[in-house]
Amino acid sequence: MATAPDEQPQDIGSAEYTHAVPRKRLAATVVFTDRTGRVLLCEPTYKQVWEAPGGAVEHDESPRAAAAREVREELGLGIEPGRLVAVDHVPAVDGRTEALVLVYDGGRLTEQQTAVIRLAGDELLSWAWCTVDEARERMRPLVARRIAAALNAIAEGGVAELENGYPVAVRPADRG
Repeated sequence: MATAPDEQPQDIGSAEYTHAVPRKRLAATVVFTDRTGRVLLCEPTYKQVWEAPGGAVEHDESPRAAAAREVREELGLGIEPGRLVAVDHVPAVDGRTEALVLVYDGGRLTEQQTAVIRLAGDELLSWAWCTVDEARERMRPLVARRIAAALNAIAEGGVAELENGYPVAVRPADRG
């Protein structure tokens, strides 16, 4: 008798193995652009550098759901993320564990959409449309590289695989 994928017989030792494998932090972010191609960046209350909307993926939450939740919480926008445009492996540094950051295309926001942005006052001081050069001035270099790679992937229709913000592979869009 066949079993459904979520009803597979329990494998002896699988729980032990699952608890023994390394764990990584997981974050999801969304790249929004305006009609001129600038990217929406947020100024957090709790650090000196700017970020794209997004944050940590919670327990039992998908990265896509986390990205949508963060956009709602931080900007007050009920916009579902578009396609995945970049995956970045961030190495452990300064006491922080390694992480994977998934970047989604948020699309081009209209003036009407930006007019209803309501910042989470406990998290964000402001937001701004920024060029890639302005992003490099306001963000940590790693994050600025990630944003630039995501924008390139959006323009090319592909998905960027990154390590520490540096492209290691770009998967072109299916030209099928």
